[in-house]
Parts: sequence; C-alpha cells; structure tokens
Amino acid sequence: MQTSSPTPPDRLPPGARPVACVDIGGTKVAVSVADEQGLRARVVEATATQGDRGALAQQIIALISQSCTLAGLNVSDIAAVGVASCGPFVLNQGLVELAAPNICGGLAGVARGLPNDWTSVPLEAPLRAAFPVVRVENDAIAALVAERRWGALQGQDHCAYVTWSTGIGLGLCVDGHILRGKNGNAGHAGHSFVSDHLDGLCGCGNVGDVEGLVAGNAMARRFSAQGYADAATLFIAAKAGDTRAMAIIDDICRVMGRTLYNLVVTLDLQRISIGGSVFWHHRTWLLPRLQAHLAGKLPALTHGVELVAAGLGERVGDWAALALVAG
Repeated sequence: MQTSSPTPPDRLPPGARPVACVDIGGTKVAVSVADEQGLRARVVEATATQGDRGALAQQIIALISQSCTLAGLNVSDIAAVGVASCGPFVLNQGLVELAAPNICGGLAGVARGLPNDWTSVPLEAPLRAAFPVVRVENDAIAALVAERRWGALQGQDHCAYVTWSTGIGLGLCVDGHILRGKNGNAGHAGHSFVSDHLDGLCGCGNVGDVEGLVAGNAMARRFSAQGYADAATLFIAAKAGDTRAMAIIDDICRVMGRTLYNLVVTLDLQRISIGGSVFWHHRTWLLPRLQAHLAGKLPALTHGVELVAAGLGERVGDWAALALVAG
C-alpha cells in the first residue's frame, strides 16, 4: 500500500531569493520559478532539436526569462537554477553536456528522424555563464530525490524511481545512498538489452533495448502501421477491448515488468515509484499488470516489494528540479 505523503512545500522561506526549476525531456522543456509565493509561472515548449548545438541551452535561458516575467521577477533575481534533464550525460572539461537519444539525432542516424546530427549538446557551461549557481542532475535521479523527500518514497532506503515517458529513466537508491556513477548516468537501465526485435531502434543506436521497445515514441514507431498512431491511441483501443491492442500492451508490460523485476533482484529494493506521461495517464490499468511480473517470482527477493504511482504526480519533474536547489 502506498504511504500517505505531505503536500510538497509550496514556498521558499521568507527572504530567500527565487530559484529557477528546469525540467528537460525528450519531448518538452518546462521551466518554473520558486519563491516565497511557491512554484509558479510555468512555461513549456517543445524541446529544441534544430539549429546549432547551442539551441537547447539558449531555449532554456529564454524560458527562464519568460517565467521570471510572468512571475513579476527580474532574471537577475534568480539565485540558482536546478536542471533535471534526460540523459545520458557526457562531461566536457568537467561540465555536463547531453547525449540524449531523443534530442541528439547523430547517435542513431537518420532512421530515427531527428532533424540534427548532434551527438551531444552543451548544457551546464552556457547556463553557468548566465546564472550564479547551476546544478544539473539526471531527471530520474532528481525525481528520486524529490520522491524520497516529499513523495511516495519517504522513509525508503532501498528504492527506485522510474519514469515511463518519451524515454525510460531510473533513479536508484541502495542503503540510503543515491547511485550516480562516474558521469551521473547510473540508472540508465532503459538502454539494457531485452530483445532482438528489429523494429525496436532506440535513439541511442541500440536495437531491442527497453526504451526502443516500450517508450512513448517507440510505440508510435512500432505500431503505427497497425493502426495505432501513438501510445494514447494504443491504450484507448486496448481499454475498449481491441484484442490485438491488448496483446501489444501485454507484451509491453512484460518488457517493463521484467525490467522492474531485474532491478529488484539486482539491488534488493523494497519500493519502486513510477511516473512519466505514458505510465501516469494509464496508471490504474498498468500497475497490476506490472506487479504481476514480480508476484511469486523468487519470493525471498520480491515478497512485499511495492510498485506505486509517483507521489508527486504529473509534476514530479518540476519538483525534481526544485529539489536540487531548495536547500
């Protein structure tokens, strides 16, 4: 059973300078500011994937300016910027650049259809040139921090956060320690191989990894020829009793369920919180199907393990960015 969780803090302490909260996904970038009045003035745009390699960083700087204007603030008021971003990351002179498969078209090539040949894009360096303090974290790791602080993973020392959205990302915590890895990329189990399906081309260049098979954009690529234009169409058809769509969803849940099982038995977890647009909009339908792939399998490791919906709901990404700079 999911534990109850208090409402996340909606205000910074009186007198605290405002901060900017940036959530970068493969589909959209969302920016908010947080101050004594709370987390507010949210602006959203489709993630920049055209132009030169600096396009994404410039988009973020412009969105922070727009958010400040909506909130009645000056950009110079911003004390820090928290960035929760899809990955993986690569380091250039110690600063984060993104090598994200759903942003960088040069990783998998023209077959993925992205309108650029980028293999990485600068992120931390241009933001540090514009703002006094910048903290960048993988979005799933940042969401894990937020879920442990305010959401469904409070009090959990052996846990994970999983986002099932445009891509598949994970944040991992064992013995109370959040795992980050050499470049901040720990938890990229979405790029673990689970199948040889030739239609499962991931943006990273893998064929048959978890993300290439079950991420939101994978469903559109794999099943549009069967009449399911996107993930929403596929789920609507399955819930209406379309047996072919139901079989596809069962297969997708098998891939994701086995991924979660592998996490549990590898890390001896006690709870996994799941968010992201694909999961969130169909959570009551998906949770029991995913739980079934843990139930009864190696009970010494899986008995009592809980899969729960993210306690911070659809805006877990905003709270994830806030968690990086909220003090």
